Amino acid sequence: MPPELTDADYERLLEFRTGLRRFLKWSGEQAERVGLSPAQHQLMLAIRGHRDPRGPTIGDVANELLLRHHSAVGLVDRAESAGLVRRIHDPDDHRVVRLRLTATGARKIRQLSAVMLEELDRLGERLRPIWSGLEARDEPNARRQGRVVANG
Repeated sequence: MPPELTDADYERLLEFRTGLRRFLKWSGEQAERVGLSPAQHQLMLAIRGHRDPRGPTIGDVANELLLRHHSAVGLVDRAESAGLVRRIHDPDDHRVVRLRLTATGARKIRQLSAVMLEELDRLGERLRPIWSGLEARDEPNARRQGRVVANG
């Protein structure tokens, strides 16, 4: 049975979701200011932030963006036409196509990411107490389910 929820729990959830929506709206506006759609910005971040130095595949990007493969292909096609990304064949397996940013794409994502990180720092101060409250609430559940709970 789920734990009893308080008015403060609902308020904290509302504040968290509202903060996320505001950040996403603001983020989309910032992308549009530099001539990108919000989806292009997310694609470029998925490429630049990918851990494999060879670059992500379209399947990797689809997973990161929670898209179906064919939707990711269309997004990559449009970004490639706009000169933001390029497809390259994996040097070890030519059947695999990887994605890389162009110089223009790299410049735009660097510019946007600097602004995004500044905003996240500002938002972090407001969201940290909400997040901490959610973590504290989950701690007893984690112990009951046998999960390890990190301290501090």
